[in-house]
Amino acid sequence: MERTLIIIKPDAVQRGLIGEIITRFERRGLRIAALKLMQIDETLARRHYAVHEGKPFYEPLIRYITSSPVVVMVLEGPNAIEAARRTMGATNPVEAAPGTIRADFGMEIGRNLVHGSDGPETAQFEVPLFFSEEEILSYQRENDRWIFEE
Repeated sequence: MERTLIIIKPDAVQRGLIGEIITRFERRGLRIAALKLMQIDETLARRHYAVHEGKPFYEPLIRYITSSPVVVMVLEGPNAIEAARRTMGATNPVEAAPGTIRADFGMEIGRNLVHGSDGPETAQFEVPLFFSEEEILSYQRENDRWIFEE
């Protein structure tokens, strides 16, 4: 089972979209393995976004992600990363396909509502930043047999 980190960003939290966004992932068939509301501090933000250090948007990104609580979660399922990214839509909301989270609720790249790991290596780096292994649960849902082929 593949895992991915999802962050429901400050703009989505402030707009009251937490439930709607979680629902989109659950309806897709992804299983929540870990979930929490938290305030990201500057140290964690810098570790998480280290790949962008030195880019013009880095400091504003740090200020933004630490400006309000976020919801972080680990989703799992076959091809969870790709499924989550397609559910989110393109990074720039105006380029995202209709029906995706970013297309339906976003207008600007700097307020694009959600973050998702972009690949397996990124997920392996990101998930432990936010969750200990003990916080992540792997389980079967009764309806999984109707979502996933064996």
